[in-house]
Amino acid sequence: MSATQKFYIERAASARRDADAAPLANVRDRHIRAALAWDVMADRLARIERMRAETDARKAAAALTIVDSEVADAEPVD
Repeated sequence: MSATQKFYIERAASARRDADAAPLANVRDRHIRAALAWDVMADRLARIERMRAETDARKAAAALTIVDSEVADAEPVD
């Protein structure tokens, strides 16, 4: 299963609900730490996806530039 940002956010919310319901301080703290870890993973995945999209856009622009250059250099057809 591929992890998604939505999955991480849902897990963080679940951990926070568990923390709110925990009667013991150490259990509550454990759930809070888990929620923070899920938040970090969601943020990291969002950053990776943003960087990937930027890289794809740069590659597409570069490919388009190459095609435009090849078209400009082509001999005219009679």
